[in-house]
Order: sequence, then C-alpha cells, then structure tokens
Amino acid sequence: MNIIQLKSFLLEGNKWRKVLFGLPVIIVILMLWLDYSDSSTELGRASYHTQINQNSCQTDRLSGDSGASYGESTENGIKYNVRTPLNYDPTILHPLLLVFSPAGSNRAKTEKTTGLTLPATSAGFIIAYADHPELSPSTTVELGTIPHLMAKKWCIDEGQVYITGHSDGGTSAMALAFMIGTRHIPRAIAPSAAGITYEDLRDRKCPEPLSVMIIHSNKDKLFPGYGQQSAGWWASCNKCDPIPDRLENGCVAYTGCANGIKTLYCEGDQPHSQWPQRGNQIIEFFTNSEHIAGVEHLKNK
Repeated sequence: MNIIQLKSFLLEGNKWRKVLFGLPVIIVILMLWLDYSDSSTELGRASYHTQINQNSCQTDRLSGDSGASYGESTENGIKYNVRTPLNYDPTILHPLLLVFSPAGSNRAKTEKTTGLTLPATSAGFIIAYADHPELSPSTTVELGTIPHLMAKKWCIDEGQVYITGHSDGGTSAMALAFMIGTRHIPRAIAPSAAGITYEDLRDRKCPEPLSVMIIHSNKDKLFPGYGQQSAGWWASCNKCDPIPDRLENGCVAYTGCANGIKTLYCEGDQPHSQWPQRGNQIIEFFTNSEHIAGVEHLKNK
C-alpha cells in the first residue's frame, strides 16, 4: 500500500467512524421527532365547579406543566406522555385516564389512533399514553405505577384512575384490575381486543365490584370470542343479572350489578388491529360510572 492509498484508506475510515459515532445522535433525534410529532394535538377546556375545595393539592409540591408533557418514565423505563386540560387548575384533584398501547405501537401513535385527548381533557381528565412494553405480569405491575408517579407532579386523585388500552394494552388494563396487588388501582376499565379468555379468569378470585366496559370485535381472528367470555366473568364477579339488556349504542348492559356499578359488552366488526371508534362512549362510560368530584364533565355524544 503506497502513501496515496494509505491516505485514502484513512480518510474512508474517518468517514465511517463519523457515521458510526453520528448514528446514535441520529437515532436520538429521530426518537424525539417521533415523540413530539403529535404536538399539534388539540386539548379541551374543563368546566370546573365553582363551589369546591380549591386547596385539594399543594401547588408548591407539583412540578407538572399544563398542556402537553413528553417523555415521562417509570422506574424501569416505560415512557409515557401526559396531557392536561387546556385550562388545567393545579389546585383541583383530577381524574386520570391511562391508555396502554398495543404491540407494535407507542405512546405517540396510540394518542393519534385513539383520538381520546380532546374528549378526555374536555371532560376534565388528565390523560396519559404509555408505550408498549413486553407483555408480562411484571411489566403490567410497572404500568400500574404510573398513576402514583403522576400524582407527584400533577394534581391527580389516585382514587379515580380509569384505564383503557387495545390488544396487549387491553390485556394489561384488564390484568391490572384482577391481579392481586394492583386490583385496587383502577376505578373502572374499558379494555379493547384483550387477549384474556374465561379459562384465564376462571380460577382467579374476583376483585371488588368494578365498572367494566369490554370492547371486542366479532371479526377478531386473533382472539375470537374472548370479549364475550371475559364480559361474562366480570358480570358474575360484579353480581349482575345473568341476562344482559341491549342498548341503543350497540352494546349490551348487565343490570342489577352490586353497588350500582356498570358492566357493558360492546361488540364491533373491525379487524383485531383496528382501534374501535368508541372513544366518546369510553369517556362517557368513565364519567358516568362514578361521581367525579371537582370537575363538571361535558357529555360527548
């Protein structure tokens, strides 16, 4: 190798080293772009009651920003984004809506797919979208730490946590509600296309009666019939009448449930991978399932 060839080799080597050193930077920039690519999301304005305790939270201990916040993380690195009402009042306790992502998605994609931000924040919720971790009991428990972490930064009522999610996200949402150690976290759940059958639930001890809205498609080829099976188990746990009534919105409702809680099964005809177009119904279900103090919720028809 002569001197000219050596110089050429070194120059080429420097180019590749620059590429290799620059690649992590490019990846980080790309991840940030993907995270912030939903920054145009429209936030709603909550209608706050005038006659409430305005000192529900001590604002000097809360650092969470109003509006859109990105890249929050659990202890083991599950990322989530947070959205508050446009007119967020940090002195008032807010209900929390937690949305879990399906496999192959992330927090930003899930926000766009579900379209829940505007109706949720208009209804007075703070809403958070979590990434999809590898599905397991331990990651489900990790997802369940998000409400407590958020309550350290935003004025959130940990007694009013509402959870939804699709596919693996729906599975995690449902699992949190029946697993020992986490079943106390949700006030109500609305899992969609969850991969849990009656056989998975049969030997489990029922949690305390809980408002549940099971969403599933009759064309779901990955988890066929799972929704009806799990809805029946929840209706039994909630001590409802065994024969449900059909509602005008296409759902069926089990009546006579303990403590007046609601148990619904809503069936669609979309493929498994598609989020059901029931966002407003989910928000309405959560707002009607319990009395939510502090915020006068808007009805989304």
